Amino acid sequence: MNLKYFTNGLWKENPTFVLVLGTCPTLATTTSGFNAMGMGLATTFVLLFSNIFVSLLKGFIPDKVRIGAFVVIIATFVTVVDLLMKAYTPGLYGKLGIYIPLIVANCILLGRAESFAQKFSVFPSALDGLGVGLGFTMALTSIGCVREILGSGSLFDIKFVAQDARTILLFIMPPGAFFTFGYLFAMVNRYKKGQ
Repeated sequence: MNLKYFTNGLWKENPTFVLVLGTCPTLATTTSGFNAMGMGLATTFVLLFSNIFVSLLKGFIPDKVRIGAFVVIIATFVTVVDLLMKAYTPGLYGKLGIYIPLIVANCILLGRAESFAQKFSVFPSALDGLGVGLGFTMALTSIGCVREILGSGSLFDIKFVAQDARTILLFIMPPGAFFTFGYLFAMVNRYKKGQ
């Protein structure tokens, strides 16, 4: 039963390819596999701990201020991840820049707090946060890898084509994010229909 809470976020309720949530960081931070994975893991950290704390504090939060309280909890963990990344991964932090503080506004976090963590105990909420976060990370990383391979001729910043080789620059530009997301979204949904 508990394993279902974890696996739902990976595939059945994947926030990117099934629920189509969090598309701003999906499109903006996936210029490379490394950037995409970093953003996904940062969001996973915030999802995991905000779900745990919402579940722990749900009995103490009045219904009238629950959304505001959830935002404060989420913002606390976004600040933690922002400071940790600034201290320990300055290169990645420099590339992701403003998108790290904007995790607060990611609808996935508030959606999971509202629809899951406030209704379940701590352990299922932690599993849900971890599963949804890793599902988001896998989706971002897959989009980032496709864009990096086609647009830069590299994967995780490791070049595998000659320096003077031509690549499809469109894929590391904003329209490439829409094309990649659209094709992967269609592939995932076609696969799900065939199951």
